[in-house]
Amino acid sequence: MATPRVMLIAGNWKMNGLVDDGRTLAQAVAAGASEAGCELLVCPPAGLLSTVAAALSGSAVALGGQDCHPEVSGAHTGDISAEMLSDIGCGFVIVGHSERRADHGESDDLVRAKAEAAHRAGLTAVICVGETEAERDAGQADAVVGKQVLGSVPENATAANTVIAYEPVWAIGTGRTPTPEDVQAIHSHMRNVVSERHGGEFGANVRLLYGGSVKPGNATELMGLEDVDGALVGGASLVAEDFLAIAANSG
Repeated sequence: MATPRVMLIAGNWKMNGLVDDGRTLAQAVAAGASEAGCELLVCPPAGLLSTVAAALSGSAVALGGQDCHPEVSGAHTGDISAEMLSDIGCGFVIVGHSERRADHGESDDLVRAKAEAAHRAGLTAVICVGETEAERDAGQADAVVGKQVLGSVPENATAANTVIAYEPVWAIGTGRTPTPEDVQAIHSHMRNVVSERHGGEFGANVRLLYGGSVKPGNATELMGLEDVDGALVGGASLVAEDFLAIAANSG
């Protein structure tokens, strides 16, 4: 049975911000969170997690990591485990972001293992998928995204511990912008794919985020689409006023 899906606006700060920047931005987001009308999540770089956790304390804004290692601990220099993120105060973690897939060659199998680690630690996994420009131009968007969804979402995933974010990699830095029809079509396809694999209840209730250059000016139209349940915001999440405006325009 489908339940109303609560809109989630997530900010991926990527590799941006020093300690003072992170504290100031987090405090500004927390101060405006009560007027958002949706769930808010910020995902700062690992070095800022403790600072941002303190700045968000007592607010309605959730904290997330940008990546995690599949293992609990071990000789994995430079990595961070899902348990460490949970211990800091995170409730979410992004896995399989297009930049991780491209820059670090992450496969669907590895992304799935990271999502399983997130679930093991009690975190909600924000699993990212999306096709490149060449793949879209070749008419392979549905096939590529469907394969990523099937390969990246764990078998035991639930709508409570999993969010799927679609990133149109082909629109990043190309000057091309997906139409609302493009966005709805791929989100509908993703919902059908997960419904077939994980059951209709999961498919009806899992939140699907859109992650392609969301701004205050286009948030209302994009967030109003039937199968869009929020946004994974990049650059605009680094400006508290813009991030909060996106949230305000998503109701």
